[in-house]
Amino acid sequence: MSSGPQHTAPSPLDIEPLRENLFSPADVETILPEHGWLAADAQLAPETRDWLARAAAYLGPHCADRAALASLLSLIFCYNAAESLALPASHAVLTREGARDVIRELAREILGGESVDSDRFKAIIESLKSRVISRSRHLFHPIRLALAGRAGEGELDRVILLLDSAASAPGLAPVKSTRQRMLEFCAALN
Repeated sequence: MSSGPQHTAPSPLDIEPLRENLFSPADVETILPEHGWLAADAQLAPETRDWLARAAAYLGPHCADRAALASLLSLIFCYNAAESLALPASHAVLTREGARDVIRELAREILGGESVDSDRFKAIIESLKSRVISRSRHLFHPIRLALAGRAGEGELDRVILLLDSAASAPGLAPVKSTRQRMLEFCAALN
């Protein structure tokens, strides 16, 4: 058996989007009031405008249409761990070998650290890779389930990157932070 070079799959955070971004911050700003996630006549603070720009940049390339963008945005504003755990896709994720180890280590990282942005998320992923045997989707699907509320692909990582900044952006509807989501998920899991 030869031992050639080991190739590791790139992190979903390192993969460039395949689709052109069709959405601007103004598109995000018009979707939010339609769902009660922002007051229609709200005066937006600079940090909220920054968040709208990041939301369009992070989520837009993963959306073919406005409905898809609204669906990803809903994952930021609507989170219920018990409902997520009741889905068959969630059971499929959690029954994989190592999934609960990933959740346990993720909880330690989230609850023991600072808010999650791109750099912090990359650090969490690297830390988890050194402490659990799971890789690829066996690593990322439990993370996405716990923090985005759904099993899925890389677009959910972008949702996760927007959570803590949305939770602190003035004028947006209340958003559960990564810390709040992790606590809720662990409580619902037991």
